[in-house]
Amino acid sequence: MQIVLFEPEIPPNTGNIARLCAATGTVLHLVEPLGFRLEDRYLKRAGLDYWPNVTMRVWKNWGAFLERDGRTDADRLVMVSSKRRVQSRPFHLFSFTAADLLVFGPETRGLPDNILTYSPYHIRVPMLPGGVRSLNLSTCAGIVLYMALCTLGIPSEWM
Repeated sequence: MQIVLFEPEIPPNTGNIARLCAATGTVLHLVEPLGFRLEDRYLKRAGLDYWPNVTMRVWKNWGAFLERDGRTDADRLVMVSSKRRVQSRPFHLFSFTAADLLVFGPETRGLPDNILTYSPYHIRVPMLPGGVRSLNLSTCAGIVLYMALCTLGIPSEWM
């Protein structure tokens, strides 16, 4: 399981997701351009002293990410989007695999249509209709990642 942040914009969200990745041993991919510098104090503060435990890779663009070394035929891009125009399934009805890469878009725009076309796997976090457009990125990443890990079986050493 890996998390991919496509063009993240808000440093504390990325820092919180980095901490989530450190706590779960999940690789974090950041696809540029970023809305901040990696030296940003808010990013570092949100990750606190967990940064040494984060396996993070930064990619110059989407194409560089897709061409990365180490990818396998088993890798699946799972697009996480609140966009209603995309045919998506609620995340709790999705069959996750250990080779999934959970792809999240920028906080203010979400995943653009051209990126969504790279995969047939689209999921969303269900919400009550009407009031809230989307959840905070780091909240959504935590919900989806832990659901995926739970369906695959939480490792006994975590207990």
